[in-house]
Amino acid sequence: MSAGADSPAAPPQAIDPIALARDLIRCRSITPTDDGALDVVQQHLETLGFAVTRMPFSDVDNLYARLGTKAPNFCFAGHTDVVPPGKVEDWDVDPFCGEVHDGQLMGRGAADMKGAIAAFIAALSHFLAAPIANRGSISLLITGDEEGAGINGTKKVLQALAAQNERIDHCLVGEPSNPAALGDEIKNGRRGSFNGVITVNGQQGHVAYPERAQNPIPPLMAIINRLYARLLDDGVPGFQASNLEVTSVDVNNPAHNIIPASASARFNIRFNVAHQGAQLVQWVREEAAAEEQAHKCAITLDLNIMGEAFLTPPGEFTTLLQDAVEQVTKRRPKLTTGGGTSDARFIKDYAPVAEFGLVGASMHKVNEQIGVDDITALGRIYEHILQQYFVKFGTP
Repeated sequence: MSAGADSPAAPPQAIDPIALARDLIRCRSITPTDDGALDVVQQHLETLGFAVTRMPFSDVDNLYARLGTKAPNFCFAGHTDVVPPGKVEDWDVDPFCGEVHDGQLMGRGAADMKGAIAAFIAALSHFLAAPIANRGSISLLITGDEEGAGINGTKKVLQALAAQNERIDHCLVGEPSNPAALGDEIKNGRRGSFNGVITVNGQQGHVAYPERAQNPIPPLMAIINRLYARLLDDGVPGFQASNLEVTSVDVNNPAHNIIPASASARFNIRFNVAHQGAQLVQWVREEAAAEEQAHKCAITLDLNIMGEAFLTPPGEFTTLLQDAVEQVTKRRPKLTTGGGTSDARFIKDYAPVAEFGLVGASMHKVNEQIGVDDITALGRIYEHILQQYFVKFGTP
């Protein structure tokens, strides 16, 4: 993997994070479409002296950029893809307008997470003029499918980088980690996620002649009850309790007088570090097998581990992040592990990782927006993180 020079030839010109965020929002980069978003990122990074490599996999384009050859390599990770806007007529503005109204930057991706990408690149334009900028390397891993299947983005980029002996020493993901105000929380771990579909195959028949049919609903209900009967845990240090939620039960039967041929249920388990995905898969298989035997029916399972639980223990790295946030916001963020999953679930296999970005209150909603002052402040936080990181971990 080629890298840019250890420092730019001349101090870079400061980048306006609001203007950059607006340019990114105007790209209709609904997963997996890029629509020029990575081109915008690449242009700015090359101006700053980064060596940029595009790393497409299947229909997803990704970007890895690096400046410097020394260790340590501090990586900023994020995504330019966004979820669909929903009904455009429900928005007060065009979802891809990137307009500022009453101090709020409007548009899909403003909070999640084009604003954070813009803030980091703007922070780089200030930091790279500092004397400590050549004490290591800085890289960016920007993907195009974080909001999608997560197959052809960060996961494959990391595998390809590892095959080239590219090392990342610490990583910060710019996901919107704050529930209500900038400085609320840093995510230093995430619960794992496990999706499952249980299908019981019976035999259709008339309700008046149940002996001629096999109703799949009772065994399905029995399996669901078995799963809910287990208390997974009461929580462990750093994590809330694991939970299982059935999200759908379907028989596709509009009639009152027909026993359906099959019944299925979808569920998700969010689990902490007390569990491993494979162990939970085995548990579900055993419970299903017991009911299959008891009801003499055929049961099929579709079980997928979306990500394992992980924790970056509190220490020098997380303290550095907290200090930088507090320096700008005057509020010390909590270390938390709640919420959904992110690409940090892949990064944790390669480097210590944490997440800090903007306020996520409006992400994935109609009229997604973020305060322009928050974007500017986040840029200052990222600049402080870079300064403190290379003072503490950098090569003199």
